[in-house]
Amino acid sequence: MHPTTDRNRKWLPGFGAMLLVLLSRVTSALEVPLDPKVLEGLPQPPTITLQSPKDYIFDPRENIVIHCEAKGKPTPSFSWTRNGTHFDVEKDSKVLVKPGSGTLVIDISGEKAEAYEGTYQCTAHNEHGTAVSNNIVIRQSRSPLWSKERNEAITVQMGVSLVLQCRPPAGLPPPVIFWMDNNFQRLQLDKRVSQALNGDLYFSNVLQEDTRSDYICYARFPHTQTIQQKQPISVTVLNNSPEGERRPGFMMPLGPTSTKMVLRGETLELECIAEGLPTPEMSWQKDGGELPGSRTSFQNFKKTLKISDVNEADGGDYRCTAANNLATVYHIIKVTVKAAPFWVSAPRNLVLAPNETGILTCRVSGEPKPKISWFVNGVPIENAPEDHTRKVEDDTVILSNVQSGSSAVYQCNASNEFGYLMANAFVSVLAEAPRVLTPPNRVYQVITNNPALLHCSCFGSPIPTITWFKDSQTSIKNGDPYVIHENGTLEIHVAQPRDSGKYTCIATNNLGIKENHVFLEVKVSTRILKQPEYKVVQRGMSAVFECKVKHDPSLIPTMTWLKDNGELPDDERFEVDTDSLTVKHVTDEDEGTYTCIMNTTLDRDSASAMLTVVEATPTPAIVHEKPDAPTNLELTDQTDRSVQLSWIPGDDNNSPTQKFLIQYEDLLHQPGLWINLTEVAGTGTTAQLKLSPFVYYSFRVLAQNLVGYSGPSQPSRQYRTNPAAPDENPSDVRGVGTESDNLVISWTPLTGFQSNGPGLEYKVLWRQKDMDGDWSWKNVANISRFVVTGIPTFVPFEIKVQAMNDYGSGPEPEVLIGYSGEDLPLSAPESVQVMVHNSTLAEVHWEPVSFPSVRGKLRGYKVYYHRERGLHETEKMTDEEEQALTFSGNRSEGRLPGLQPYSLYILFIRVVNSKGEGPQSPSKTFETPEGVPDPPSFLRILNHSLDSLTLEWGPPMNNNGRLAGFTLKYQPVNTTNELGPVKIMTFLANETTITLSSLNSSMLYKFYLSAKTIKGSSHFITKEAFTVMDTAVPSRQVDIATQGWFIGLMCAIALLILVLLIVCFIKRNKGGKYPVKEKEDAHQDPEIQPMKEDDGTFGEYRSMESDTEDHKPLKGSRTPSNGTVRRDESDDSLVDYGEGGDGQFNEDGSFIGQYSGKKEKDTHEGNESSEAPSPVNAMNSFV
Repeated sequence: MHPTTDRNRKWLPGFGAMLLVLLSRVTSALEVPLDPKVLEGLPQPPTITLQSPKDYIFDPRENIVIHCEAKGKPTPSFSWTRNGTHFDVEKDSKVLVKPGSGTLVIDISGEKAEAYEGTYQCTAHNEHGTAVSNNIVIRQSRSPLWSKERNEAITVQMGVSLVLQCRPPAGLPPPVIFWMDNNFQRLQLDKRVSQALNGDLYFSNVLQEDTRSDYICYARFPHTQTIQQKQPISVTVLNNSPEGERRPGFMMPLGPTSTKMVLRGETLELECIAEGLPTPEMSWQKDGGELPGSRTSFQNFKKTLKISDVNEADGGDYRCTAANNLATVYHIIKVTVKAAPFWVSAPRNLVLAPNETGILTCRVSGEPKPKISWFVNGVPIENAPEDHTRKVEDDTVILSNVQSGSSAVYQCNASNEFGYLMANAFVSVLAEAPRVLTPPNRVYQVITNNPALLHCSCFGSPIPTITWFKDSQTSIKNGDPYVIHENGTLEIHVAQPRDSGKYTCIATNNLGIKENHVFLEVKVSTRILKQPEYKVVQRGMSAVFECKVKHDPSLIPTMTWLKDNGELPDDERFEVDTDSLTVKHVTDEDEGTYTCIMNTTLDRDSASAMLTVVEATPTPAIVHEKPDAPTNLELTDQTDRSVQLSWIPGDDNNSPTQKFLIQYEDLLHQPGLWINLTEVAGTGTTAQLKLSPFVYYSFRVLAQNLVGYSGPSQPSRQYRTNPAAPDENPSDVRGVGTESDNLVISWTPLTGFQSNGPGLEYKVLWRQKDMDGDWSWKNVANISRFVVTGIPTFVPFEIKVQAMNDYGSGPEPEVLIGYSGEDLPLSAPESVQVMVHNSTLAEVHWEPVSFPSVRGKLRGYKVYYHRERGLHETEKMTDEEEQALTFSGNRSEGRLPGLQPYSLYILFIRVVNSKGEGPQSPSKTFETPEGVPDPPSFLRILNHSLDSLTLEWGPPMNNNGRLAGFTLKYQPVNTTNELGPVKIMTFLANETTITLSSLNSSMLYKFYLSAKTIKGSSHFITKEAFTVMDTAVPSRQVDIATQGWFIGLMCAIALLILVLLIVCFIKRNKGGKYPVKEKEDAHQDPEIQPMKEDDGTFGEYRSMESDTEDHKPLKGSRTPSNGTVRRDESDDSLVDYGEGGDGQFNEDGSFIGQYSGKKEKDTHEGNESSEAPSPVNAMNSFV
């Protein structure tokens, strides 16, 4: 438990200061665990765990049972008071006390039950304190007889209004009124004839059919289950002087206005009954507002307005209007809402260590404002022994520096004229060394990349401090990847294999130290490596699905196969292997989706594939058709929950019937809708059907073979099951607050089929979690939500919803947890500090707010910041847009990137929950240091001349500091784009122009300009410009063929080639001659000069070819510009001896084309030419 303080309370002078001092020393109260091993040795003051309701009406035919149970250590003893004085139960032989509790069982058989009526209160006491129950008022239920009276016969003219009074005897509780006739048939009510809330029967206008002698008013008394009747009333309607049409008038209430008082949380019932002819139509509205739609209902043909769960906003003027074709009249009902006391925050038990300080708060509300009284161990606190450590101020008790032996039970009583609330809260002073409740050496196993939670549940007083170590060495701090929760649990957000190992938690307080070891094993996730694939298989063949899996070797895997999300058919044709499924002799029934599922104790993986079955052979001559519909449906062996259905199958039309499908229609809840109930094998003709209560059943049967379903059979006769209590409760129950003081409990209602009977409604129960209080509850109609209001902000509630009908209640519902609504946070972060890392990055730190002040689920902290101005003297205030960064979770720091250097910033922080943002923290200013400036804003080149250029530039867009000046670099660029030497110039910050002289004319210059501060220089901006030529500005696209250096280079190359040709020619003329005769001899006898294996050329000539280059032009031959060698224009051409026109001459004029010309062509295939280039060709290729 956490003691809380009311931030809105106005404390007395001096007391507030004292409270602040105490609060600075308040220790979070300790929750005593429910572990029996811990409770066994701990002293505990008494706590009332069960008591009867404040108003207990008993049936005189049964024993009176007044509940009072309590827990504590030592076991409490019990005593009772009746009507404020001690009730000695041992002296009354009719009173029995249940063993182990204070519950009284009073046997009133043969006694006057009135003797035991009165106000009872139970007291539970042990050596550590005394707890008391509520005042329980015991009253006997009463169903008095109707006073004897003789009713005069009533005669009225047709068209007039009429009231038949019931006036039942006053019972306890009040009776339920209804009108019937002598045949026990209820009278038909409509907008003309209606029953008022007090039981009277109103006729807006009478008709002749209203004539009868048996108008009987009945009163049913719930507790005794007895019904009494009034003497019959006779009414005769005459038609000899009928009443004509008339404007509406109110029969009840009378006059233009009336008043109504209702208590908060109760149901407001407003009633208006009007007479007139024609019968008036009724309507309602609220003056100055709207009716609360979700809580509003109209009954009795809109003559009654009901508003459930009334709150203060429902007060005001309500207007009921009666209208017919003659006039419209209205009546105003002034509604006042009062409130019995209700809890805002009930006191909670405190477990404190010696010298600690605790606070008990008892916050209630009501109208009028309740009076709060405090008691200690059942004695008014002002009459209790004086205690200097205790201070009382209205709804708060502060206990300072408590000591051992000062344990007690405090009672808070809040009352006004409409009721009271009373709550017990014990203060137990304990001094206990730490105990670790988590079992030692527990092994936690998780899958990689999943969160891991290592528990260290402990108990001690004072509350122990928890520290964690890994492998008994490394101290674990709160922060990524670890989170240490308030209850001591260590959370690893994303567990990795490296996180496996031994973890030690140590619990420490001033009385001792206790440690516990747990182990974490992080396992490899299970994955399907080879998934089953889609299969198309002929009928009668086999299908194989593979499913190969990788899993952690320490985990035992289980492979499961499903077909269409259901179990595999029980058929030996389905064979399951370690990593595969085989379906043998497939049939059409085997078509579907097959899924392999690999399960381990920690995780699972699955994959699916489809099987399609196709025809293996042409369709046989036999015609298969759908079966005929079954006939002759009969119902036998009928019970409330079952019936046997039998039928006669129809013709299967050459395809055996595989199964029968049985469907039902619910004629009461869903007429016209047929729903599948069960299936029966194709050989069966009967089925035992399980049924639900309160259903009008009609059954039909369909047959199915391989072709499909037959048409449905004719429906069976109708079979109605009897109503019963619900078998289930509504699903999807949840509780979520939509406003700061409410809790919306919603659920999915039962269907009519699930209701099991008429009168379906829901019992909605709620209570604040860990409060040990009674359940609050409300019965609501068949709706899907209920709103609890007037509750504390964002606290957990236990909720449950139970279905009920006229025949009983459903099973005990599951208890779920919901939270009341959130409200905006109350506090702002404090101690805001800013640490500036560099010119663009700052880190902000703050003190997180307390969790109670968040008043909701903490979403994080939002840092708002904006640039106020630059720090440069000349820079003016800026109007920049405010920026914001949100840091999720319970953070205490965050980084602000992208800041502008040399600037003044202002920031503040707000805490954020799901409702919105809290108040802002005090603003904090900080400055960013200087940074590198932006580049100059522009660079322009002006006044081009033969030997000078003028440069002009602008300052940076952002100086980011104090501008120190500019740096200019420039260098010439020649016609080949080669850069010349760099010259550097620097300028002061106020210089923005320069004229450069002594430049070369007709020359391209490249300029680089940057700005600088003490932090460095900016990026360069560049610009190029030419100096002026004598005639025109030169172009950078220069024709290379016109350049002098190029012409000189070409001449040198030509001269060098000419010299080389002359040298080659002279060398060849000095070499030996090879007669053609010898070559022909070599050609005629190829065995004497064999070809080389590697390239097929002649060895004798190959050496020559290697010594002198082939394809040289023949002496005296002409070489065309394309580089090919042409023969002389002679009539005696030796080329004709070669193959085609590819023959060539050697340097001595011998013809070798037949031997090597073809080969050389092949060898150089793909080359443009293998000849040495001529100077002209070289020139052309270079250009």
